Amino acid sequence: MRQQSTAGMRRIPGGAFTMGSELFYPEERPLRRVRVEDFWIDETPVTNRQFAEFVEATGYRTFVEIAPDPRDYPGLAPEAAMAGSLVFQRTATPVPLDDFGQWWAFVAGADWRHPTGPESDADPDHPVVHVAFADAEAYAAWAGKALPTEAEFEFAARGGREGAEYAWGDELAPGGATLANYWQGLFPFANQRADGGYRTTPVGSYPANGYGLHDMIGNVWEWTRDWYSVPKSVRPARGKSPCCAIPDPRGGNLRGSVDPAQPGVPLGRKVLKGGSHLCAANYCQRYRPAARHAQSIDSATSHIGFRCVVRG
Repeated sequence: MRQQSTAGMRRIPGGAFTMGSELFYPEERPLRRVRVEDFWIDETPVTNRQFAEFVEATGYRTFVEIAPDPRDYPGLAPEAAMAGSLVFQRTATPVPLDDFGQWWAFVAGADWRHPTGPESDADPDHPVVHVAFADAEAYAAWAGKALPTEAEFEFAARGGREGAEYAWGDELAPGGATLANYWQGLFPFANQRADGGYRTTPVGSYPANGYGLHDMIGNVWEWTRDWYSVPKSVRPARGKSPCCAIPDPRGGNLRGSVDPAQPGVPLGRKVLKGGSHLCAANYCQRYRPAARHAQSIDSATSHIGFRCVVRG
């Protein structure tokens, strides 16, 4: 473990805010008042350069760099047990948007050093990707930090804007300005980003929010420490005013986070926040502070990264 430092972080004064949204997806409801304490948070997602320092210091190998044991995955053919990860593949034409297999492909040899496959090289200034939850936790522990809670992330992403749908206000592209790295055009085939790219961008390429934080929206989804659960209306304790905010909730638990559509796969899911470069107006409008997504802890992709916090 290296010495803890808040260099490259911003201190966020704690407070109460309205968490969630009622305008987009059911899992973001209901609106609820939540309170968080003071914390520091990284100004940007952890970069490939920063992650490389961690790996060099510790010899750490990420989850996707180790071939899976077929005994842990019933039905997995031994010849398919290869080290690798899921990589987004742009399609040539429109495809059904309810079939993510059209644009995700397992690529042997894809990992944080090689984000699109063995022949690719990671840009030092881009956010690290292909990190599973355990990888993010290992980095955070080495850095003397932690992963944010869902409430901490959303509070920070809002940048002090109470009730706004986006990190900068209530309009996605005010005055036609693109303020985050999300999909430009029709997903997953028509890309209209000005630089011609459709993957990650260097951290800090877009304006900071009101707290001086970059890429809290778009670029990469980011791991939080909370087990995924669907928010429920919370009644105030007896004798308490209904306006009292809920102290920083910690989400659900491991058992409750398991995907009900896959009861035979007892793997927990954590909450991802922030959306990514693959969120689009016609698909996954999750480039917003309230947006959230459930992700299995044993998975990694080319659009998932993380950042860290220091509490107190």
